Amino acid sequence: MSFAIFSIYLLSLASAILLGNTAAAGAAVLEGAREALRFGMELAAALCLWSSVTELLERGGAADALARFLRVPLRALFPRGFCDQDTRAALTENLSANLLGLGNAATPAGIRAAAGLSGLGAERELHLLVVLNTASVQLLPTTAASIRASLGSAAPFDITAAVWVSSAVSLLAGLAAIRLLDGGEA
Repeated sequence: MSFAIFSIYLLSLASAILLGNTAAAGAAVLEGAREALRFGMELAAALCLWSSVTELLERGGAADALARFLRVPLRALFPRGFCDQDTRAALTENLSANLLGLGNAATPAGIRAAAGLSGLGAERELHLLVVLNTASVQLLPTTAASIRASLGSAAPFDITAAVWVSSAVSLLAGLAAIRLLDGGEA
């Protein structure tokens, strides 16, 4: 990837020199850097906000309530992983963060859950975890809405229904792939 980006920069520089637009190219580079920084700061602010909300939910007991609510589906989906306390906690945290649309917050827990499932030899459950994370089933698409808000959307959460439909379709496709590739065990 670094080679591709370097090649693009090199071609852009050569084009600017050949066409005599070096001043315009320099201004465009600076404007792009400024916009990237602005976008990154706005996205970081939104992630901090939603991470704070998640922390408040944990401290207020809502995370425990969600964990109790998810206990039955998690036990059915991850029977071997559910037996190990650390893996169960990581699975619950991962699924909770994904449901809240906090993909960045879900990643560390997903890695811990995957390591736990791998250590237990639960291959099918590991495949299911990958599908659930890739499908990104979300009740609230907070990260996507934050990006839309930072880019000036008047209604950043109006994508919620589309996210639900696309999540459901990708989840069903992933489950079908597991069933096909794991010998019908999904």
